[in-house]
Amino acid sequence: MGDNSGATASANDDLLLKKFFAEVGEVERDNEVNRILSCFKLNAFEYLNLPFGSSIDEVKKQYRKLSLLVHPDKCKHPQAKEAFGALAKAQQLLLDPQEREYLLNQINAAKEELRAKRKKQLKKNTATMLKSLVDEGKYEQEYERSDEFQQQLKLKVRELLTDQEWRRRKMQMRISEEEGRLKKDEEETKEMWKRKREHEEQWEGTRENRVSSWRDFMKGGKKVKKGELRPPKLKTEDPNKSYVQRPVKRG
Repeated sequence: MGDNSGATASANDDLLLKKFFAEVGEVERDNEVNRILSCFKLNAFEYLNLPFGSSIDEVKKQYRKLSLLVHPDKCKHPQAKEAFGALAKAQQLLLDPQEREYLLNQINAAKEELRAKRKKQLKKNTATMLKSLVDEGKYEQEYERSDEFQQQLKLKVRELLTDQEWRRRKMQMRISEEEGRLKKDEEETKEMWKRKREHEEQWEGTRENRVSSWRDFMKGGKKVKKGELRPPKLKTEDPNKSYVQRPVKRG
């Protein structure tokens, strides 16, 4: 009897343990979804939670790991599908040679800015500067691997990417405005030629009437319409009849 109770208790413990791990796993999945959705949207390395400059193989490996974690079929988070799509897009960008080169160029530019800033700070601290020179760069390499530098780099990369994206959007706005202006000019030109063609067609359509009227005019002047009164003709003096000319007054 005691053995059966012990077996039952053990089975219950196993169920509780499985349930506990399932809940922990679900919390982990939800946390990962939230992390992905809160990432800086212009940096694909952040979406995959990878160090800057990670290799192509590291990108593929990390994508497989995280995509399984937040897959909509396995994760109950309501935005799991959105997070899964963000990971897929991040991998696509990092596997694209042109996009990857652009991102790495921004990261390198951020590093150079931070290094220049640190160099100015080291000049103020002679002891630190001497240590850096004695270590032949090892001191700086260690510093750049530190959490402090990596956090500064992360923020600087965000700053540069944001600036570049803003420039791109402004350029796109200007291009769109110019395209709109050109389209408007084109439509106005088309409308002008359309009106001109219509006018020419109307003018050509009345050509026969104008030619006919001109011929009538040349033949005998303006024709009298039916029912129109003619002015009375003046009677000429009879040449055989004698008349006295009215004297002209002289001033």
